[in-house]
Amino acid sequence: MSLDHALLVSLLEKPSSGYELARRFERSIGYFWHATHQQIYRVLSRMEAADWIVAEIRASESAPDRKVFSVTGTGRKELSRWMAEPVEPEGVRDALMVKLRGAAFVDPDCLVPELEHHRAAHANRLTCYRVIETRDFAGARSASPGVQSTGALDRQRALQYMVLKSGIRFEQGWLEWCEEALGLLRSFKKR
Repeated sequence: MSLDHALLVSLLEKPSSGYELARRFERSIGYFWHATHQQIYRVLSRMEAADWIVAEIRASESAPDRKVFSVTGTGRKELSRWMAEPVEPEGVRDALMVKLRGAAFVDPDCLVPELEHHRAAHANRLTCYRVIETRDFAGARSASPGVQSTGALDRQRALQYMVLKSGIRFEQGWLEWCEEALGLLRSFKKR
């Protein structure tokens, strides 16, 4: 996926200035696709030159004028083209996994603080996702695991919720794995 397509989706959800887009990006798509403000502005410029987006200048009495970007017909066609392309599942590239294998050759206790740090980071992200779920999708949550309860949501919101649920499950899996890995490392001390 390119940042271009992530920005097209975000702009289709809501036309925005570059600043607003960067802020929204940090709170939503940014959890799944990271980009700096500079990258976003550079890509917006390229997308405007390609006629995927158009900017409307909006004047303000109390603040500087701002450019509000929206997606053009050409941009929608590009998103449709990209959506039709197959995407291969991405592999995991994580230095922690290499370190864990390397713990067979050094004192495995050296990894305990790092695993605890990862566990805390994933717990924080899960908490953040749960706050978003409660705030934005409280009526759509199902009491039964595995049961879709998005009927009250429109298509856009239901799909946003599915992305959020993927993040929730990812973080839950990481937390379970961290606990298991910490237990294994600690068991080596007892031997």
